[in-house]
Amino acid sequence: MIFYRFWLSCLICSCFIACDPQISSQDDMNPNIILIVSEDNSQDLGCYGNTTVHTPNLDSLAFNGAMFMNAYTTYSVCSPSRASIFTGLYPHQNGQIGLATHKFRMYDYFDNIPKYLKSKGYRTGCLGKLHVNPDDAIPFDFHELTTSNFAKKNLQDYAIQATEFIKSGDAPYFLMVNYPDAHFPLIREVEGLPTKVVEGSEVNSTLPFVGADSERLRELTADYYSQINRMDECVGMLLDSLNAIGMTENTLIIYISDHGAQFSRGKGSNYEGGLKIPMVWHWPGKIKPETVYEEELTSVIDIFPSIIDAIGDTSRIELPGHSLLPLFKEEKYEGHDYLFAEGALGTAKFFYPRRSVRDERYKLIYNLYSPDPDPYFPVYTDHNYSFMVSGTGRQEIAESSKEIQRIYDIWENPPKYELYDLVNDPWEFVNLAENPKYTAELNRMKQVLDTWRQDTRDPMSNPVLFDKMRRETDSINTLYPEHSYQKDSTFKWNYPKYFGDHVLKE
Repeated sequence: MIFYRFWLSCLICSCFIACDPQISSQDDMNPNIILIVSEDNSQDLGCYGNTTVHTPNLDSLAFNGAMFMNAYTTYSVCSPSRASIFTGLYPHQNGQIGLATHKFRMYDYFDNIPKYLKSKGYRTGCLGKLHVNPDDAIPFDFHELTTSNFAKKNLQDYAIQATEFIKSGDAPYFLMVNYPDAHFPLIREVEGLPTKVVEGSEVNSTLPFVGADSERLRELTADYYSQINRMDECVGMLLDSLNAIGMTENTLIIYISDHGAQFSRGKGSNYEGGLKIPMVWHWPGKIKPETVYEEELTSVIDIFPSIIDAIGDTSRIELPGHSLLPLFKEEKYEGHDYLFAEGALGTAKFFYPRRSVRDERYKLIYNLYSPDPDPYFPVYTDHNYSFMVSGTGRQEIAESSKEIQRIYDIWENPPKYELYDLVNDPWEFVNLAENPKYTAELNRMKQVLDTWRQDTRDPMSNPVLFDKMRRETDSINTLYPEHSYQKDSTFKWNYPKYFGDHVLKE
């Protein structure tokens, strides 16, 4: 269902891209496409209702285009999510089931957005990290600012390099812009950005999915919000550059984050805080302004088929996602009744596979290693790494309500199944899996998840392969303590062979 939210206009302090619904791009010209991806942020933008952040540029894109309230990634860790964006496939289908920095990799050289668009005459460019393996499987013509840039320095270079790429030719282009915010470390201000800093005193509570609250967590939340403000200012620089060179009319702009925020029960989990992301589409003359999709379920796997549709390609590429263009045209839309996601925590040491499914109301999480404890829980709670200081500490948990203590108990020692009513419990505080009143819903969602796993050839659904992966992971952790395989240039995972044989066979 579509709602037109005129209240969005009051959130917008400036409008960098004007959108006249009467404007239409030339029918015989393919659109330019810009995909903006931020890191590690949930739907904490002004246009999504957060009144503490200051995001006029993304709010402007949303006000003059469309935003999705139920947009999701396929995996709440960077590399698998990005591989899904590129290929339109779930991580277990393409093989990028963990972090590229931990040498997880795709099975094969799949068709992907830049490869496909190059075949259609597009120039392709990327700014910022790629973060999938093998990187040559994603063939950008132009790739600059390739490091992670977690220091958040020289952020104006993204707009400068974007302008250079856009002006370098006449053919239509695809440009992916990957900003480092709001990834850790949480840096409240660097090189004068953001110009509008959020102070701890402005934050009334921590992120809602965290549950626990403390002055320390509120200060960290302020740092996180400041990073979102800085990211939005970087988007503003980019949009200003587009306006300066007159490249706004025939340009489709898509904005998403790769996954949710790195706070407890967020990044690295299958909870809403990890999987639910912002998604904004802007295309003058093609997408009606002030459009908000409240109920439609959408995923990062929908981006590739939407791009195929946007350039008018009538050939059918078999992908699990759906084009969103019929929604924008108010035509019959073949959407999702269910959205699926997976997880494994991205490294060998913290390997803990999960699968999840949600429909318009219910969410099921299947923890494949239950009753083993989740190895990531102490990483967050004990702040074992510098990037984990945002985790809710054990003392903060102990000082929380019994309800909050319960949700952390579930995270530490997950049951085999977790079932949540997202309408009445949007941040998954009450597990209904053992409640007999919900047995029918539990069984229905289990059947849906099982069917999807069989249809997509999930290798973890095969007991032999499941055991093989567990033995490989155990062996790696014995041979390479504390992720030391990252420094071994000869190290390679074996799973791409035996998982790939299972997934890719006819």
